[in-house]
Amino acid sequence: MNITVLTPDRKIFSGAISSVKVPGTDGEFQVLKNHAPIVSSLDAGYITITTERGEYRFFNEETGALETASEAGRKIRYAIKGGFVEVLNNEVSLLVTGLS
Repeated sequence: MNITVLTPDRKIFSGAISSVKVPGTDGEFQVLKNHAPIVSSLDAGYITITTERGEYRFFNEETGALETASEAGRKIRYAIKGGFVEVLNNEVSLLVTGLS
């Protein structure tokens, strides 16, 4: 499964993942491989991405830079102010209004 996480001014994550947890408007939910198609709004909270084997690029909040890695099972967490998620054919798109 692949994901792209975008803010209005940058891409903060793209690559292979095994799961992502998001703060849906009606409560937190997790997306796994072969999830049913969905579009949902997101509230303020945390997104937690668990990486899969393969290359991915992520925004490192400590360094302020986009980095490349390939470590499977790594958990990357971002605080967001809200946004939207779309899941279709093992492709996840997260559009977030900004990092908190």
